[in-house]
Amino acid sequence: MDLNEELIQQITKMVVEKLEAASGGQTSQQSSNEQKVQLFSQEPIGHLAAERPQQSPSGAVTFHSTTNEAKPQRNIATIKPKPTTAYGKPKAETTTPTEDQLAEYRKKTPARIAVGRAGSRPKTKTWLQFRLDHAAAVDAVYGEVPDELLDRLGLFQVHSKVADKEEYIRRPDLGRKLSDEGKALIQERCKTSPVVQIVASNGLSAKAIEENLEDVYLSLEQSLNNLNIDMGTTFYVDKGRVAVMDDIGEVLKPDVVVMLIGERPGLVSAESLSAYLCYQPRHGTIEADRMVISNIHKGGIPPVEAGAYLGTVIQKILKYEASGVALVQKEG
Repeated sequence: MDLNEELIQQITKMVVEKLEAASGGQTSQQSSNEQKVQLFSQEPIGHLAAERPQQSPSGAVTFHSTTNEAKPQRNIATIKPKPTTAYGKPKAETTTPTEDQLAEYRKKTPARIAVGRAGSRPKTKTWLQFRLDHAAAVDAVYGEVPDELLDRLGLFQVHSKVADKEEYIRRPDLGRKLSDEGKALIQERCKTSPVVQIVASNGLSAKAIEENLEDVYLSLEQSLNNLNIDMGTTFYVDKGRVAVMDDIGEVLKPDVVVMLIGERPGLVSAESLSAYLCYQPRHGTIEADRMVISNIHKGGIPPVEAGAYLGTVIQKILKYEASGVALVQKEG
């Protein structure tokens, strides 16, 4: 079938017009893209001078002035901040003590100061001395008071409720109570209702009793006699704690109990004795009502001097009828 020539011409004309219209749009888009708008001038305006950085040592930090005033440059690389304390105050300058100064320090204290080191470890002599002192502390805890000493002072012996040293260390509460046999023996052999009742115990250092008890006790006895203060019958409690004086107070009803007991040994001294005092101790007495004079040994308070001083303290306790914190309050 033959196509209509007139229809073919019309279709061809329409196609040509479409192609011309498309080519004309691309041309206008290209011309619009070629037009560039310059918002700022590319030429410099005013007088501009390039600044050249001054030469400075490597690593140094310098500051340059941005004003017309000439200021001297400051190199902060050479400025060191001053050390301060946590409160912002400057720290005092410290100086290393000389050997003579260290020797003087060592004369004034038994503590281990200025002993030196070998690399990261203590020196051999220092380490051996440490081991020796530690062994002495262990011996003080596990040692026993010689019977000869107790016989010489005329002291009889009672026991707490502790069975052995291991239980004594694990169960302090049992060391605070007298055994039933001990209570019966005390009632049988001791004077009741004395003014002052003196008790001795090894506590945590039998060595302290062995080295100091005789001097302290005899000095205290003489001091009480000079003050005309009545004494009870002194005895010894094996493996006792300080609060065992409460049990003793319940049984004997004294006005004052003085307990001479071995202190916990340290690495400076394993033979230090303490004297605990309490006015009318009974069950329920609090620790604030007790008072203590400690560090009694040849390197601390001399035993004879401590015994004499205890007499003066006992006299004060009887005067104010109080001990510990209550005594301080009553004294004003």
